[in-house]
Amino acid sequence: MDLLRSDKLVELAVDSFFPKRCVGCGRLGGFFCPECLGKLSRLLPPLCPNCGRPQPSGIVCPDCWQRQTEIDGIRSLFRFDDIIRKAIHQLKYQNLKAISTCLAELLADYLTSHPLPGEALICVPLHPQRIRERGYNQSNLLARGLSERIDLPVIENCLIRVKQTQPQVRTADVEERRRNVADAFMCRDERVSGKQIILIDDVCTSGATLESCAVALKNKGATSVWGLTLAREIYN
Repeated sequence: MDLLRSDKLVELAVDSFFPKRCVGCGRLGGFFCPECLGKLSRLLPPLCPNCGRPQPSGIVCPDCWQRQTEIDGIRSLFRFDDIIRKAIHQLKYQNLKAISTCLAELLADYLTSHPLPGEALICVPLHPQRIRERGYNQSNLLARGLSERIDLPVIENCLIRVKQTQPQVRTADVEERRRNVADAFMCRDERVSGKQIILIDDVCTSGATLESCAVALKNKGATSVWGLTLAREIYN
């Protein structure tokens, strides 16, 4: 029995005992019913072409004009609120790993209509201590699921987190977020050299984590690094 068929049988068995419910309204049948899927707060143009935040003019926002970055751009599908917040929290904190398949499909649909330059996927890594606490990296689950749908490989165990930091949502402002993740990542081999990388994470708060990862990847020769996240925290 091949691995894919085995995984499908396991999924069917789990569904029979724990049927899927919509994270928005609780309806049986799937993690997003059609009505709740339609209610997701999509991030639509006009956006800053660099950081991907809403920008009425559609040109580079003032924050991006003021600083030079290594990340080539960031794109997010949704505002981090309501239903998508519930979905991501269930994936991260309630061990609902099965929802990663559905969320990866949303990422794949986005890339089909909004292509990004990329030859490989890399997930934002967790510190080993947090992996031990949670048991898995939710961003790695998203990257693997996305890889199966768009035929791009995942480069694993290349980008690592070498510094344990507090969650970005607990920091006071953008500057503290940047200091929090400065030098927090290291790329430990040459597999990214000469490649266009799409960096996968669940939520973008300020972009500081993605920027720190991009620095590490470009130090090992990545030619471009684009960030792709399910959701974006919109702050003032």
